[in-house]
Amino acid sequence: MRDIIAFILGNFTLTFFVIGLFASAIALWRARRPRGFAVIVEALFSYFLLFSIGFSYLYNFVLHVFFGKLAASFIGWDSPFQLEVGFASLGFAMVGFLAFKGSFDLRLAAIVGPACFLWGAAGVHVYQMITAHNFAPGNAGIIFYSDFLVPIVGFIFLWLQHRSAPPRSARHAAT
Repeated sequence: MRDIIAFILGNFTLTFFVIGLFASAIALWRARRPRGFAVIVEALFSYFLLFSIGFSYLYNFVLHVFFGKLAASFIGWDSPFQLEVGFASLGFAMVGFLAFKGSFDLRLAAIVGPACFLWGAAGVHVYQMITAHNFAPGNAGIIFYSDFLVPIVGFIFLWLQHRSAPPRSARHAAT
């Protein structure tokens, strides 16, 4: 049981992604019929933002600010920038929470900021693997792969939401 809990907490990006999928499934189950493409995309994207961005970055904030030594040992390094990473994560979390039911533009911001951070972090992880042979779970494990995949999934959801939105002229005619 201890190993399962350690896996869940240590691979929080995967954990929150899965929780978001479950929340999406529940929202879709409760949604009125018909459940068209736009409703499905909205459920998947909104709960992705809530859990994979909002709660995941809030968790990252707590780890880096209040449990900095633990976070650093999991990553395989210690850095004086623990607090900065933590507070940047808090900012991303807040934008993720706001984007949960926010506009397309707010959702774009909630994906672009973390994407820059995560793809930059992935580059640092690769550098650490090559130069320092750092294959700690927080540097080369699921966290590393999620550094690539979370932004890709986010951009796919943005594209799907844009694709499922009514044409611009229809939106303006309704207002």
